[in-house]
This record gives sequence, structure tokens and C-alpha cells, in this order.
Amino acid sequence: MEFGVGSVLEGKVTGITKFGAFVSLPEGKSGLVHISEIAYTYVNDVKDHLQEGQEVKVKVIGIDDNGRINLSIKKAQEPPPRPEGSRSSRPAGGFSAPKRPAEPVTFEDKLKQFMASSDSKLSELHMNEKRSSRRGGRK
Repeated sequence: MEFGVGSVLEGKVTGITKFGAFVSLPEGKSGLVHISEIAYTYVNDVKDHLQEGQEVKVKVIGIDDNGRINLSIKKAQEPPPRPEGSRSSRPAGGFSAPKRPAEPVTFEDKLKQFMASSDSKLSELHMNEKRSSRRGGRK
């Protein structure tokens, strides 16, 4: 089963970090759900929303040049309904962004993908540094 951006899959949470959660996918692959892609509400601590071993439905929102898979739990589900009495779609400050035609990828999506990729790279770098220091690595 080959999957790409836009695919919705079932997976299992295999690890939790301060910036997100790693999810095991079919075909022995895994991906990262960035903290900003866990829920439609503000997520302060990933452990408040997810547990290791938990089955989750995820949507593939990006695959980078190194084959790392960026996932979203919130985009794999319907957005919550607006509360009764909400007058408009304007933010609380009263200002609204100018209306633009729908784009397949927004700046915010690109920024989230960049942040997730950056956090993932930093995590890998720190893990590699720890491994090399345990082995008596050179600098």
C-alpha cells in the first residue's frame, strides 16, 4: 500500500516528545505529528492528548526530501462545530484576514511543515550527539 500526501491512515503512537508524537504507519514506516497538528484546541502538553500505544487516525500532510513523513491528527477528522451564538468568523480582536481564493498549500501549512521538519532534525541531531558521546566519539 503506497501512500502520499492527503492519505488518511491508521497508526499507533510509538513515542511522545515535547514537540509532538511519533506514529507507526503501515509498511513499517513512521511519521511525526507536530504538536500544532494534534488538536483543534491549544495543546500545551502532548501527553494531555496522546499516550504511547494509542491507535490514531492521521492524515499525511507532507513528505520531505529525506522521506520523513509529517502527519496531522486534526486534519484527519472533521473540525468541531462552531459554538451557538458565534456571530462571525472573525478572530476575537475584530480583525479578519483579507479573503483570498483557496490555495492548496497556505503559508501557515508551509510554516508548520518547516517547524515540524526543523524540530525533527534537531531531535535527530541531539540523539546522534548523545550516541557519539556514549561511544567516546570525536569532536
